[in-house]
Amino acid sequence: MSQYFDLFQLPEQFNLDQAQLDQRYRQLAAQCHPDKFATRSAFEQKQAMMMAATVNEAYRILSQPLDRAAYLLNQHGIDADAPEHTHFASEFLMQQMAWREELEDARAQHDNNALTALADTIRTAQTELEQHLAESFHNQAFEQAAEAVRQGRFLVKLQQEITRSLG
Repeated sequence: MSQYFDLFQLPEQFNLDQAQLDQRYRQLAAQCHPDKFATRSAFEQKQAMMMAATVNEAYRILSQPLDRAAYLLNQHGIDADAPEHTHFASEFLMQQMAWREELEDARAQHDNNALTALADTIRTAQTELEQHLAESFHNQAFEQAAEAVRQGRFLVKLQQEITRSLG
């Protein structure tokens, strides 16, 4: 089992019970909170700070589906985010180009309704991608999962651009 899943006493799998993860995070964060170690030795204080940082990083990764997927893939020796992975299916690339054109048109026209509609479309695509990730991990199709992670990174960036345009 991997370090972060062990730390949270969770099974090493893509599908996680978010409520269980949140509950375990609160417990761990309370146990190693630096304030509890304020009167302890400098070494113990440093250990508590390091543990708190590890708990926070583990929670950040496990609570985000794409980061959790990339972390799981790393456990199988696959770096989904490696820069040499530049090949994408033409269908995905065409869809990305269409969405980017929609984004640029909506920005140029200051059309918040179009931006909101595009954001909804991207959220739906992200949900579908997370379902595909779950199936890929279930079937141990790790290369498919890695491709989905890379596609998901594009969707996240696009969603961030839309959010900035709305804000």
